[in-house]
Amino acid sequence: MDIEGISHVTFVVQDLERMARLMCEGLGGREVYDSHRKNFSLSHEKFFVVGGTWIAAMQGDAPEQKSYSHLAFKVSEEALPTFEQRLRKLGVEIRPPRPRVEGEGQSLYFYDYDKHLFELHTGTLAQRLQRYAQ
Repeated sequence: MDIEGISHVTFVVQDLERMARLMCEGLGGREVYDSHRKNFSLSHEKFFVVGGTWIAAMQGDAPEQKSYSHLAFKVSEEALPTFEQRLRKLGVEIRPPRPRVEGEGQSLYFYDYDKHLFELHTGTLAQRLQRYAQ
């Protein structure tokens, strides 16, 4: 038996409507479910599809501190400035880029309203491994 892939990623957030704006307006995803307070899980939740990935957001207490643990979405280099503009408009915290070596792609890191870190990345694993092997 093998792992088939990632089923979904869940984030616990204080404000589901604010997270919905980030997922839909900021990242171009779509909302596909809202429990409307009829909880089948631990609390009120919404589901989104972003880049083919199921993202769940559940009402609750946000993490107490920020970390570098993050979820990265693949985007084209041409799309990166548009995403940055959308995210700045929503008021999320854009993190300064980390140092990079040429050939590993570009990234835009941002924290959502609940201290979760996301990355929009232009490179691929194959490109990064090729660059690191040089």
